[in-house]
Amino acid sequence: MKELVEQIIKALVDHPEQVEITEIQGNHAHVIELQVAKEDLGKVIGKGGAHASAIRTILAAASGKENKRYILEIIEQ
Repeated sequence: MKELVEQIIKALVDHPEQVEITEIQGNHAHVIELQVAKEDLGKVIGKGGAHASAIRTILAAASGKENKRYILEIIEQ
């Protein structure tokens, strides 16, 4: 899932080299922490959170086969 999120985010931002993704694995859920350049934060979140919501929906759909829950957290620097 980390690679999926990375591909999506790098396509959205102006500074793909500053994208940092960390996956924290738990028993029932995995947390994907995302850090981008400050000026790219708005592009990742989108107007009214539309992009962030869409990415979370894709994660939920893609994780169905794995029977695991993925949580996307966008970290502000």
